[in-house]
This record gives sequence, C-alpha cells and structure tokens, in this order.
Amino acid sequence: MKPIEKLVKDQLRNLKPCVHGGEVLDAASKSGLLREQVLDFSSSVNPLGPSKKALEAAKAGFKEIPAYPDSECNQLREAIAAHYTCINKRNVVVGNGSTELMYLFAEAFMKEGEKAVMAAPTFGEYEGAIRKTGQKTQFVKLGNDFNIAEGTFIKEIADAKLVFLCNPNNPTSLLIPQEILTSIVERALEQDTLVFLDEDFLEFVENQKSLSLIGKIKKYPNLFILRSFTKIYGLTGLRVGYGVANPEIIDVLMCTKIPWNVNCLAQSAAVAALKDEEHLKVTLELIKKEKAWLAAEFSKFRDFKVYPPDANFFFIDIRETGLKAVELTSRLLHQGILIRDCSSFNGLDQYFVRIAVKTHSENARLIDALKQAVKN
Repeated sequence: MKPIEKLVKDQLRNLKPCVHGGEVLDAASKSGLLREQVLDFSSSVNPLGPSKKALEAAKAGFKEIPAYPDSECNQLREAIAAHYTCINKRNVVVGNGSTELMYLFAEAFMKEGEKAVMAAPTFGEYEGAIRKTGQKTQFVKLGNDFNIAEGTFIKEIADAKLVFLCNPNNPTSLLIPQEILTSIVERALEQDTLVFLDEDFLEFVENQKSLSLIGKIKKYPNLFILRSFTKIYGLTGLRVGYGVANPEIIDVLMCTKIPWNVNCLAQSAAVAALKDEEHLKVTLELIKKEKAWLAAEFSKFRDFKVYPPDANFFFIDIRETGLKAVELTSRLLHQGILIRDCSSFNGLDQYFVRIAVKTHSENARLIDALKQAVKN
C-alpha cells in the first residue's frame, strides 16, 4: 500500500494546527504544574465564567442527551433574533463554536483559483480555513500603529472572492475605524466580494451596539457577521458560535453544515445566557474597571509599549525589556501565569504578547509576576 500521506488531498497534506491561547493543560504539563496552578491570561474570555442560569440550563438539558439535538438550532436561532430585534431566525446560523463557521464559510464559497484577503496580524484560523480549501490567501500588513491603511487594503481586495475582517482585531485589541470598515464593505459589495466580519470581541466594547454592523445586513447582502458564546458569555468548553447575514447566505450554510453540529447542552445554555442581562452588566463593569487598573499598572513598566485596548485584552511590545515573547512567557509560566506569545501571528516578530483582563486579585497576581519576570 502507498504511504497514507500520498492518499491525502494536496491542500491538506501540509496543514498544521493553528497556535492558540488557552492551552492550559499543555502549559501545565511543560512546566510541571497542576492545571489548577496555572492562571490563564492567554485566552480572552469572561473572567467571571458563564452565567449561573446558563449552567443550570445545561444541567437541566442532561435529560435530552438520549435524543438527537435540534439540527437546525431553532430555539437558539429564535432567541438570537429576539436579542437583536432587527433580524429574524432566517438571518442566523449556529455553529460548533465560531471557528466551525469560519471553515464552513470558506468551504461553501471559495472556488478553484479564487483568493481571500486578510490583515496581518489577525486571527490565524482564517488562514487555516482558506488553506483547507486549497485556495490562495493574501495578507495585507497593518501599519506601524496596527491600523488598516484604507487605500492599500481596498486596492488589495480588488480581485478577491472573500475578505476576512476582525473588529476589534485579534491580537491587537484595536477597533477598525467605522468609516474605514464601511468603506471596505461597500467597495466589496460593488465588486461582488464577500466580507466575513468577526465581531466576537465587540461585546466587550462599551458602545458595541452602535459599532456592530448586524443592523445593516439588509443594506450589505455580501456581509456575514460572526459572533460567539465563547468570549463574553463564557461558554468556552461547550463550543457555540453563530453568524448573522441575509437569508441567501444563511440558507447556503445551513445546507452545507454537518447535521447535529451543536449539542443539546450547548443550545440550552446559550439560550439562557442570552437572557441573563445582569450577568453581562456585571461582567462589563468589571472589565471596564480592571482594564483601567491594568493600563495604569502596565504604564509603570517603562520598557513596555502598550497599545490602548478596545477589547478585553492588551497587546504589548516588550522588545525594550531585552526579552523575547517566548522568554517572558516561560518566566511567567514558572510562576503559574500563562500569557499569549504572539510570535505565531503572521506579520509579527518575536516581541509581542497578548494579556487578557481578569478579576482584580488575578490581575494583581499578574503584575507581581511581571515585576519578577522583567527584572530577572
């Protein structure tokens, strides 16, 4: 028999897993610590965890385990539509985490010889989704301030089938200026280019409702907006994400996705999470307060270049410390602190890290660890 690698599709043969934050088990194993001894600042999720109501709903859903889950997630899609009021169930598709929808979208719309355009740096799974289809990815490097240069970006998308945008961007934590975002979407519409707009972190931004383009999907039929229950809702391990777009796009994705892609516990928990507005309010108050506190503390590190965050995480250039990101990450891990080394992001060198906002006691522990790590 031929070697198995000879039987694999060409576009899959050299695929490698994308590097992510939140790999606590792996970090603990490498450091010799127990999982519970590692404080995770590498994944930017709700520091308070999920709503108690969501957890209760998941527990109540145990009785549904013997049956197949609703393959079309009808109750959850209706709850999402009601949450926004300006859309209906036919505007919503639900995925097994938002990452599934990235891959599903690329699979559904990328044809032979077409290309996708995205910023550098940005979330790595966009590239993974395109590479899996065997088509081309073109990166547009962000400027020194890590903002999109409108003219350059629009020029580069001229012959693109698909554009990926992340707002706020990961790992930079920076919003795309609204006028630039609108300009890109409108130019894409003129040339029949699809726009995949990832708003997963937008719910951590104070005025997020006015910044979201969910209310404009009728105006922009080429637009698909991604949201997640992983980040602000804290349902990270249950894997639930959703997309909002015009019904034509949604119908394609509903037919392309695998059946029963979202389990019954995840569906029940997500519906309850949407309804627990008090938990979201407390979360946002905490993030606002602790982000300001961390910003003040980071400013005391003279060798840090901290980019003002729009989301719930900080993007920091540490080159003036004389340490590379991998070195700082290692020193912190020995103190039980896990941060994100951003060296794996396309468009970044070895001197950038990403650090999430957590509770005050956890943030204070981070600062103490950083003081030890940087001075050594």
